Amino acid sequence: MNDINVTTQDWKKQQRMRLRKLRLGISATQRAQWSHAITLALLKGFPVFERQRIGFYWPYQGEYDPIPAMAHLHTRGATLALPKVIGKNTPLRFIKWWPEAVMSQGKYGISFPANTQEIAIDSLIVPLLGFDEQGYRLGYGSGYFDRTLAAMNPPPLTVGVAFEALRLPTIHPQPHDIPMDYIVTEQSIFLRTSSGLTPLPIADCASRNQGV
Repeated sequence: MNDINVTTQDWKKQQRMRLRKLRLGISATQRAQWSHAITLALLKGFPVFERQRIGFYWPYQGEYDPIPAMAHLHTRGATLALPKVIGKNTPLRFIKWWPEAVMSQGKYGISFPANTQEIAIDSLIVPLLGFDEQGYRLGYGSGYFDRTLAAMNPPPLTVGVAFEALRLPTIHPQPHDIPMDYIVTEQSIFLRTSSGLTPLPIADCASRNQGV
């Protein structure tokens, strides 16, 4: 491993610690306000979700909680799934979830549905510990989501979610890093373009994501 890579890894480790502390320090009132804005953007900006199989995540250490949005989409006809860790170097599998599903506790103490079937997904709501101006994601360092996305053919629509305070100028992406199609914060929906993240009004996003 050369010095540049060692420096990048050390920098990412420092950023992960800093951003996790920052996120955990957000007040309950502020978190509720920001989360409400993200939930509205997801529900109004992506009407296609109501007719899709959607992968999402169980919230962890102060992440935006997508469960209320997903529960609503369930009532509108969406099929939902949570990731399950199978092995260290193995892509995640997505296990069908609904609001009354019995849950088990998996790796890192993160919950997943017990005794339900694996499904293929059309779209994926992705947690972001941090994100940058080009739409790249800083995760926890395990690489599960990158391995999973790299293995999926066709790739799903990817929508990263995070609070705006977690934005970075760059995460110094490596060849294995896969950018998000969209990133949603409490401020806006952002479309990834060749020139970077571009704010997109909810109505414009909805017209792009009506589905068939």
